[in-house]
Amino acid sequence: MDTPDVIRLLAGAESSGATLLEAIDALGPARIAALLTSEVAFRARLSDLSLRLVAPLGIVLEFLHGGRSFATIVEIGPDGVRLCEELEGDRPETVLTQDLEEAVRTVYGPRDLVSVASQVVRWPEVAVMASGGMAGQGLPSAYYPFVQRVLRSLSRREPADLAELAAECGTDKWSALHRYPEHYDRHFGSLRERRLTVLEIGVGGFGDPGAGAESLRMWKHYFPRAILYGLDIEDKREFDELRIVTVRGDQSDPVSLAAFAEDVGPFDIVIDDGSHVSADVITSFRTLFSHVRPNGLYVIEDLQTSYWKPMFGGDDSDLTDPQYTMGFLKTLLDGLHHEEFLRAEAWEPQPTDGQIRGVHFYHNLCFIEKGPNVEGGLFAETLRLWGTRGKSSSG
Repeated sequence: MDTPDVIRLLAGAESSGATLLEAIDALGPARIAALLTSEVAFRARLSDLSLRLVAPLGIVLEFLHGGRSFATIVEIGPDGVRLCEELEGDRPETVLTQDLEEAVRTVYGPRDLVSVASQVVRWPEVAVMASGGMAGQGLPSAYYPFVQRVLRSLSRREPADLAELAAECGTDKWSALHRYPEHYDRHFGSLRERRLTVLEIGVGGFGDPGAGAESLRMWKHYFPRAILYGLDIEDKREFDELRIVTVRGDQSDPVSLAAFAEDVGPFDIVIDDGSHVSADVITSFRTLFSHVRPNGLYVIEDLQTSYWKPMFGGDDSDLTDPQYTMGFLKTLLDGLHHEEFLRAEAWEPQPTDGQIRGVHFYHNLCFIEKGPNVEGGLFAETLRLWGTRGKSSSG
């Protein structure tokens, strides 16, 4: 595709929908899909990752237009980057699908037209897990950083965002298992340059003292002025470094938790990525929330384990049972509205009722925002007063 064609495509990307569609049809969707793939591969700056590989990796970019699919593979290997139609050998591939018109606008149009509304990522989950990817083994260390850089380039995101840091540091907060960073960015982005005290429950690596700390390193990059504490039931002092401190402790023990919080708190952010057992999660929240600063955030990850009886002792037969994490969190929503109940006996007051300003749920992830919850319920108060007068009149 020569320069006049590229100029026409650039003009179409910032014009009306009809103008861009005319350009796509005139130049040919297959040619434009190939151009987009080449551009994305160039912007992804993959050369440093290729040095970490002994065998090629690939991601399929599939663009859809007029009921047809136009796919090209971006392959990265020890010899560099190339575009191809198929990979040699039997290796897992991630497939990214997006509407061609949307992709053109995102890559070549003004930033205010960037959109990934049609973008779908299909992970090779079965192949990844069968190869040991769920435990962090079996896949090359460059796998997720490679995919993330390509996605970032196609989405016009700035470098070194949280998803990229998660991939490069090796945490599963961004992987085939979870897509947490976009939600963390939404709630943490305004705090990024502040001086913070952050606690993460669960350092990772299970019983191996030499494994873990991937997310602590991610947060260290993300929060350049923060002190990071990692609480784990195992001894993880090997990972202590400037601005990262690990502490051995049991999240199910409220006495030791409270003593630890008194010693190093209060916290601006607490992230529970620990045992994921409901009793432990609830104990940690009840103990530590009072040690979160006003306007701070308490985050609970992997809420799906609340429903899983195997391994985590969860249950999905009564979805409101407060002894399980999700049922307990639902009680916080009632506490958030404690001033609106008409009957005094409708709600048993909780210590957190006046301290939780917001509860934000995402897939397997919850953010609890600490702040004064004393707005009052003027209309409910009026209804309660009417009810009292009605009873007096009837008496």
